[in-house]
Amino acid sequence: MAESKAKKKFYAVIGGREGTTIYSSWDACKAQVIGVKGVIYKGFPTLEEAEIFLSGGTAAQTLPQEGLAVAYVDGSYYKGKFSCGAVLFYEGEQVEFSRKFDDRDMAAMHNVAGEIMGALTVIEYCLEKGIPALEIHHDYEGVAKWAQGQWKANRPGTIAYAAACRKAREKLKLGFVKVKGHSGDTYNDLADRLAKQALGI
Repeated sequence: MAESKAKKKFYAVIGGREGTTIYSSWDACKAQVIGVKGVIYKGFPTLEEAEIFLSGGTAAQTLPQEGLAVAYVDGSYYKGKFSCGAVLFYEGEQVEFSRKFDDRDMAAMHNVAGEIMGALTVIEYCLEKGIPALEIHHDYEGVAKWAQGQWKANRPGTIAYAAACRKAREKLKLGFVKVKGHSGDTYNDLADRLAKQALGI
């Protein structure tokens, strides 16, 4: 079934108790990451993908590992309302967010509005907690493009989002990683579930 396809078989760990390595079970990985400051870890269905991740094949290596929070965000839309879901990892802790919004102008953007708000939610959290660097994993490319000024923001919601990201960069190092939506990525799928949970769907 879909759940078995989504199961991760290899876990890449950066800065764990045993340094940087790959584990073939979650139990082995968990023992090396829980409670460890600055650790980054991610599950993959193949060994090759895990090795690419460790070799710097994603933007995970573009930000300093010390003091880096890693977040996954997603959005959902239902009957004129939208929501965001997010999961953030920092210093061995996992924080989850599930929020619903009722803004007619932004709701016209459907799921995208929620994903943008998910990014803003984790950005605000990092600013409040004094976290120095944040890497946001997202499936809609506009989350990064608007934040980095690569796409022109021409709606009130995207204009406000781009401005908030510019201001956040005064205190927070921001990085973005695009992931494929509904592809079995454990934490992207969790963010999706949290977004739907906020809308009761």
